[in-house]
Amino acid sequence: MDHAATDAATDAATDTVPAAVPAPVPAGWPTTEAEARAVQDRLRPQVVLDEDGPVPGEGLVTGVDVAYDDERDLVAAAAVVLDARTLEVVERATALGRISFPYVPGLLAFRELPAVLAALGALKSPPGLVVCDGYGLAHPRRFGLAAHLGVLTGLPALGIAKNPFTFSYEEPGAARGAVAALVDGTEEVGRAVRTRDGVKPVFVSVGHRVSLDRACAHALHLAPRYRLPETTRRADALCRRALAEASSSS
Repeated sequence: MDHAATDAATDAATDTVPAAVPAPVPAGWPTTEAEARAVQDRLRPQVVLDEDGPVPGEGLVTGVDVAYDDERDLVAAAAVVLDARTLEVVERATALGRISFPYVPGLLAFRELPAVLAALGALKSPPGLVVCDGYGLAHPRRFGLAAHLGVLTGLPALGIAKNPFTFSYEEPGAARGAVAALVDGTEEVGRAVRTRDGVKPVFVSVGHRVSLDRACAHALHLAPRYRLPETTRRADALCRRALAEASSSS
């Protein structure tokens, strides 16, 4: 039985989806690949890589995720704030808007950021550390969603992804807590982290204002029972429900 899926279904059955705030596309948002890459090149030097970041288990931590309905040109984002110690939900917010950029690998942040920023902006709680379902430094131009979001908001951010993208790694040990370098040639861009014994690892990379060692520690703390962190599980379930409700009423 997929217990993670069962828990998500239980969450969906018992929680009310917060009313979605509008997620307008910011003025001057890139519309072409060349424009988007230029933005990445301009913002990338602003990434802060020399801070340790928040301590795992302290303060607040916020998961963000998005879901799409391409046929209806809709994107829904969710931001779910957790108490970092107990992993209990403190606050949730959703945002709904139009898809702001075509699907281009390496440029997915330009599809997701307007809605994610709107959802974060709707929170009354300070987000604390932001955990993205995606990449930060582990990106062809070293500027994935977690890095981009961190620079735009100033918040500490990291990425925890389900696959290694285009990068390679040696299989970490089978026990929970085992890690292995995620590399591009000889450069370590992140780590494969085993969050459950004998289960495929997740792929952790820094985004902004957090070290790789601490990002990996957060990944383990946030995944006490399942492969994926609670931040991702909660945000994924919420944005899917928000999108389903919006699609059914459109």
